Amino acid sequence: MSASAPVRADGRVAAARCPPGQPPRRGRSLTGGVLLLVGTLLLPLSLAAVWARAELTDTDSYVAAVAPLAGNRAIQNALVDDVTNSVMPHVRLDGLLKVVPRAERPALRRKFTRGIREFIGKQVRQVVTGRTFPSVWTGVHRTAHQTLDGTLSTSVDTPVTLDLTPVLERVKHQMSGNGLGIDIARRVPRTGASIVLLRPPDVPRFRAVFQAARTGALVLPPAAALCLLAGLLLARRRRRALICATAGCTVACALLAAALALVRTRVLDALPTSVSRPAADAYADALTDPLRTGVWCAVGTGALVLAIAAAGPPTARVLRAPPHPPAPTDSS
Repeated sequence: MSASAPVRADGRVAAARCPPGQPPRRGRSLTGGVLLLVGTLLLPLSLAAVWARAELTDTDSYVAAVAPLAGNRAIQNALVDDVTNSVMPHVRLDGLLKVVPRAERPALRRKFTRGIREFIGKQVRQVVTGRTFPSVWTGVHRTAHQTLDGTLSTSVDTPVTLDLTPVLERVKHQMSGNGLGIDIARRVPRTGASIVLLRPPDVPRFRAVFQAARTGALVLPPAAALCLLAGLLLARRRRRALICATAGCTVACALLAAALALVRTRVLDALPTSVSRPAADAYADALTDPLRTGVWCAVGTGALVLAIAAAGPPTARVLRAPPHPPAPTDSS
């Protein structure tokens, strides 16, 4: 006969009941398990939402992420190509070739074009490797991010571009110190060098992601924390629940890191061939570095907590043990 079962006056044993106001233990444990599962799934989503919101809505955060790219060799090479390509259509060689026999003009045109392109590229490289270029670079990206934020906050599907006009102006000033450069700089218009970041057909889809990130960054982190905390409080065996929840969160964050790498590869593979792949790699690394850092910090923290919880003493068993040996019962 169970010592905890009450005995009625007629000698029959009454069924044990749960204390008033408390759910049954089985239902309580099930609820705690469900909450821990939900919190585990929400944790990586919270990290992704907070990162997306910071990159899309915080101009200072975005500028700080891309500022080091001003000294990246791949970015500099891509800028040299883009700005040079925008200047070359304004080069006129017809006047120089008039005195050349018609049969010799194609070969001479190619030779002149190659030489002028090398000259312009050298002037552009001097600008993008100069001491003042980082300030120009951050100004260009600050303007582009403010335009992106304005486009996503409204219903107008306007394209978002990286306007390289400040770089082009520095190049024109650089070329003005040379006789050939003066003529080229005079012909180049004020605008015309830009990189399209977001085309009008892609704006609605990107706007939906923007709105989801803004909402998710405010809702998901507290929801994940509350679910994990409530799940641990409702669990009967909290040490085991802590180990399971920590292991689940660690695995979920590791899967997020793997998914991030997969998405990064697919997005870069889908870029047009005109986009420099090394430059795109540098951009992707700079923009996703905060998220990857946060994910791996969560994985490391989870692994540490898991190791401590798994190696710790079985406190639950100690607490359940009787403080004193039971008094001997009188067999008579």
